[in-house]
Amino acid sequence: MKTRHIASSIFVLLICIFGLLVSRLYYLQKIKAPTYRENSQRQQHAVITETPQRGIIVDRRGRIVAASNRIDTLFVEPRKLDSDDRRNQAAVELQEILQMPGHEISRIIDESANPGYVKIKEDISPDERISATQTGLEGVGVKTDWQRYYPMGRLFGHVAGFTGWDQKGQAGLELKYNDVLAGKEGKDVFVVDAFRKPIGKKQPKSLVQDGLGLVLTLDATIQQFTREAIYKQYKEYNAESAVAVVMDPKTGGILAMVSVPDFDPSDINSSETDWRRNRALTDPYEPGSIFKPIVAALALDEGVIGYHEQIFCERGNYSGKGFGRIGEWGNHRFGNLTVKEILAQSSNIGMAKIGQKMGKKKLHDGVKLFGFGQKTGIDLPGEESGVVRPLKKWDGYSITRVPFGHEVTVTAIQIARAYCILANGGRAVRPHLVRAVVDQDGKVTELSNDKPLAGYILKPEVADWVRTEALVEVVEDGTGTATDLEKWQVFGKTGTANIASGGYDETNYVASFAGGAPADDPRVVILVSVRKPDKSLRKGYSGGRVAAPVVKEILEKTLPYLRVPPEDDQED
Repeated sequence: MKTRHIASSIFVLLICIFGLLVSRLYYLQKIKAPTYRENSQRQQHAVITETPQRGIIVDRRGRIVAASNRIDTLFVEPRKLDSDDRRNQAAVELQEILQMPGHEISRIIDESANPGYVKIKEDISPDERISATQTGLEGVGVKTDWQRYYPMGRLFGHVAGFTGWDQKGQAGLELKYNDVLAGKEGKDVFVVDAFRKPIGKKQPKSLVQDGLGLVLTLDATIQQFTREAIYKQYKEYNAESAVAVVMDPKTGGILAMVSVPDFDPSDINSSETDWRRNRALTDPYEPGSIFKPIVAALALDEGVIGYHEQIFCERGNYSGKGFGRIGEWGNHRFGNLTVKEILAQSSNIGMAKIGQKMGKKKLHDGVKLFGFGQKTGIDLPGEESGVVRPLKKWDGYSITRVPFGHEVTVTAIQIARAYCILANGGRAVRPHLVRAVVDQDGKVTELSNDKPLAGYILKPEVADWVRTEALVEVVEDGTGTATDLEKWQVFGKTGTANIASGGYDETNYVASFAGGAPADDPRVVILVSVRKPDKSLRKGYSGGRVAAPVVKEILEKTLPYLRVPPEDDQED
């Protein structure tokens, strides 16, 4: 009986062992087979890749904003230099060719963590390449690659963006259009022997496909005009930051976009992270009085006020239950004003009463219709939407403050688009920077739609009147006289907004001007905002003092450049 029990136990043990063997075989042959097959193929095959040339970016006149040049890099394969004698020989011969100390070359090789590759010198000259390849040194080679460069430096830093070490876009257009610009790498697969030497081809070579190029709406000359003007003011007023946007009001094409402080995309490591923000898209702010013409236009469009209707502005002191007290900038004491006069004199009380006439729903819906509180869809990454609170959260305070640019936050690009609507007769446009996508031969493969979007935001007669009557009056006899030009009629509105941060900062402001020219048929719309001009300098801090002169300088240079003919004598 005992012998039979032992035999049974041994049989069960054998069955278990056999089961484990079967399980192990199944695991190795079925589950792990793909891994082992891949490892085996990796040992038997070598893949040589060919990196595509990244697509070029040019401005509207074909001037290079970003491009890629070939560079040669001399490298060493440390495992091939498997003795001190070989390493010393390589260092001695290479030091003469590269004009590098031999001990430095030896150190780079010794400290390499990769036995198959270590870079010795990047961007070697053609003579250095020829000399290095003629040495016949085993384990020494030259690799050809692409290097991105930005010939205009800071001028297009925020717009162009930059690429990383892997030549992939990290910011700006480089990031937004990375798939278009990148192209596809080519591959050549070889069968190799135990020493990794090719002995045959595994499959047909897949050809490299270079990236497509971008033609921008931006104009490098207008960009330069804009940067020079705003950077000068930014420094003179010791401001925290400043932005400027120049747009074609009929198409929505961006002609210039500047944000300072800025950076050089060719030297990204020397810049502060904060400098790399494109503040025209990423920094919403309460707009202040540059918002007034938008609300006035909505009220006229809805018929809640008339063009010549008189609104009593309470001699500078307006208060009531549910909305508190409202005063005027500079303690002005206005009586009866028309809507044109309210805008020209920038009356807060007049705008508050217009908001009350509109009511919460019409005002809220109109502001949303203009695109505030939502992204414009511009073809750049990082855009913020700003804030327009839900209608259910609006109260008497909202309908009296939103009309003069409080209790909403906007971005510079949103304001520029809104003034394009006033400038082009009431049509919405989509802000964009890419005009066309082209192949390596310059053939257009994709063309941007430069037409206004379907439908009107405002009746044409309302948009035209606000622009040619009210906003011209601002420039001729209101707060915007610093933008007045002799040869062209400018239209626009100043803004001097307290910075909101929980409460209102009574010390620091955002000084702005939004407008364009010529008033009868606008060719450009410009938005300039300067954040925190230093009041202690005692040079002023208002939109009329700080931002308006920047707009004037940009217009004085841009309109002749665009060959806009001077208007007839404005006195006639």
